[in-house]
Amino acid sequence: MSTVLKLTTAEYDEMVAKGAFDGLQKRIELINGVIVEMNPAGPVHDDLIEFLNQWSVRNTDPEEVRVRIQSGLSLPELDSRPEPDVLWVKGRRYRDRHPVGGDVLLLIEVADSSLKSDRDTKAALYAKAGIIEYWIANVADEVIHVYREPAEYGYKMQFTVGSDNDLTPLAQPAAVLRPAELFADE
Repeated sequence: MSTVLKLTTAEYDEMVAKGAFDGLQKRIELINGVIVEMNPAGPVHDDLIEFLNQWSVRNTDPEEVRVRIQSGLSLPELDSRPEPDVLWVKGRRYRDRHPVGGDVLLLIEVADSSLKSDRDTKAALYAKAGIIEYWIANVADEVIHVYREPAEYGYKMQFTVGSDNDLTPLAQPAAVLRPAELFADE
């Protein structure tokens, strides 16, 4: 009988500090105590992240919001250290620790090949962590799935925004994201 080795974020951090993953040619993250391999990013995935990064920086004040790209988020109460594609956190430096759930203002995952995991596993994880707003940029369908009002069992509010509508984050109501521009070929 085999079992999965479950890790805490402290154990994971210790492994990282000791170089356990140095030279590893795979992208990994800790989800619910298990090290999970992330799919390699393709050009569309990278392009959307770059677009969202530029849009985020243009629409936020760095004194209030820090925009982080594919950076660690610490959820020790859930034995998780995901690395979301785009993360808006409270405006401060994070040299002494990774941001935690209470620091997050908006979390965005770009889903090219990871849609099922992002909608199921990560949505449940982020809701339990109290992430107030979670978006999934669904590449295949060219829509954004929006999750708000986190609860222990998941998000109470969920809706989808297509190319004919605009989307504004709760943390910055003046910021307008147009999915048609995000998913445009140019």
